[in-house]
Amino acid sequence: MYTRVDPDHRAVPVLLGVVTMACVVLLLTSDLFPNLLPAHTHGFVEATPLALIALVYLLYQSVHRPPFREWLKAILLAAAFLFWSANQFWPNPRQATIFNDLAIALFVLDVFLVILGWPAASPDESFAETYARPQTPPTNRDPIK
Repeated sequence: MYTRVDPDHRAVPVLLGVVTMACVVLLLTSDLFPNLLPAHTHGFVEATPLALIALVYLLYQSVHRPPFREWLKAILLAAAFLFWSANQFWPNPRQATIFNDLAIALFVLDVFLVILGWPAASPDESFAETYARPQTPPTNRDPIK
């Protein structure tokens, strides 16, 4: 089970998440105004929010204290984002392709594990998931009207 985290403990991940979102705004602004940043910095501007969100997510998980299997999944997802980040930043096309393929493999594995229901854990309301308890089927003991 997840440990509910009070707002004070979530402050650092949230603050770093805001910094990450500011990097995304900078990235999209640089797309709208191509002369805003030097051309050679675009790879760095692309890679930064991907790397940051991987680290922020791991930090968030560390204060959330999930079970071991959920930690493994969090690490898998963070690694996928880090490989994607490396793909954006790496100047060597062969190595960038390998990083991209590793990111794809990890993202696909992550979604496949979600589809399989692994690991089985309680839903996390902080991600706006809702949980409905399974309804018990009617019994045969109900009188017929």
